[in-house]
This record gives sequence, structure tokens and C-alpha cells, in this order.
Amino acid sequence: MNETAPRRVWLCADDYGISPGVNRGIRDLIARGRLNATSVMVVGPAVSREEVATLQEAAASSSRCAIGLHVTLTAPFRPLTMHFRPLNGGLFPSFPRVMIAGFARRLDPEIIQSEVAVQLAAFASLFGRAPDFVDGHQHVQVYPQVRDAFLAAVKQAAPQAWVRQSGRAPPARSLRAPKALILDLLSAEFRRRAAGAELAFNPGFAGAYDFSREPDFGALMGGFLEGLTEHSVIMCHPGFVDETLIELDPFTVQREHEHAYLASDQFPELLRMNNVTLA
Repeated sequence: MNETAPRRVWLCADDYGISPGVNRGIRDLIARGRLNATSVMVVGPAVSREEVATLQEAAASSSRCAIGLHVTLTAPFRPLTMHFRPLNGGLFPSFPRVMIAGFARRLDPEIIQSEVAVQLAAFASLFGRAPDFVDGHQHVQVYPQVRDAFLAAVKQAAPQAWVRQSGRAPPARSLRAPKALILDLLSAEFRRRAAGAELAFNPGFAGAYDFSREPDFGALMGGFLEGLTEHSVIMCHPGFVDETLIELDPFTVQREHEHAYLASDQFPELLRMNNVTLA
């Protein structure tokens, strides 16, 4: 019998607001006590006052559920600021273009900071308060140039919020996960700059995997929990597929697989075996 106190981790469902089906799946898991965080995409098509109110009701029924802002700066979504550049047919550029432009130092940090600030203000208008934490769609917050603008906007509008870094702790546990390795490298500098801005951040991160292969999410979750430090974040993307999601995101059916596992009896048993709690 494990007599040590369980490690508390954040299990965060990204993309609330991308579609009604995803919203419904996230709320269902919060109500079941299977999630303790979700981040809201205020530029998404499913962020109405009603969708926000039902999320708040679900979170209120949980012992502790954090609600954050999912900063979005990539296509196929549209910016909230009229002067945002570059654009592609009125949309944000694709995430490869944003990352490449950041490395080439071709982004305009002031424009990015303004967009992040407006998204923070939109969250405050919808929820009546600042977010508990702030992260980024497609990990955009750790990209070069974006990270400074992101941190400056959060520091000004929500200095008590923690920001999500996407690096593992300890880093580079496996070289067989190239996406996670890239996030480790980018997040090291993000953590340094967040500390310089006196913004709190999660010590560890897990949840990145190749969505296109539709792997066994239960097996993946076991790996995510291995060695995860207290207060670390596991990212997930549960939800139900609908027409809105299909139009916006290639990551569809796997969301239902994630929901099914997290709603199952196997998930709390896995948490118990790893001495982890979401409470």
C-alpha cells in the first residue's frame, strides 16, 4: 500500500469553444470529476454566453476546476483585432508559418501582444474575471517572438494567472517523441522568460502525441503519468465530433476515444495505481 500523499496534477482539456460537441464532452468529464481544468478558445465559434454559463455550472459542481484562456493565433481562426497582420484571407496564418516567422524574427510582437490582450479582455467579459491560467493553441505561446508578447500581455492583464509551459520534467525522457522533444527545447527559454516576468508556470507537462495514428489513449495516459511531478499539466482533447469540428480541425475521432477512456472505470484506477489525484 502506498502511504505517501498522492501527487496532484492538472488534467486540462484544451479547445473549449471550438465546437458544441467538444464543449459538451468537456463539461461531461468535469461533472464526473475526470478533469480539473479546461482552457477556452474565445475566438472559437462555440463561445456563446450560454456555453460559458453551462461551463461555469459544471465547474461549480466540481471540487476544484480551473478555467483558463486558450490563446489562439493560428488558422483556421480569425483574430479579434482588426489590425492583426499577417493574415491569410482574413484568418490567422497557419501554425508552421507562425513558427517559421518567429524563428526568422519576422513577427510584430506589438501586434501579437495586442491580440493576446484583446483575447484576455474577451475572456474577462465572458466570465466576469481573469483566467486562472493562460496557455496556447498548438503551443503557440512558446514560439520565438510570440512568447515575449504573450507573457507581456498576461503580466499586464492577469498577473495572478499561471502560464503553461510545454516542456517535460525531467526533459527529454524519450527521443522517440520528436514533437515532445521540440516542445522541451522551446519551453526551456519560455520558462526562463516567464520567471523573469515573475509569472508562475507548471513544473512539468505531458500529453503530446501523434494524433493521426489514433493510438490507445489509455496506454498513452499511463506513460504521461510516469514520473510526472506535483502540479504538472497533462493536456488532453476530449469531445464529441460534430460538423463544426470537422470543418475546423483534423483531430476528430480521437477526441471521442479520449473522452471514452477518461469517462471509463479504468481511468480512476490508473490514477490510484500511480498515486495521482485530480482533487
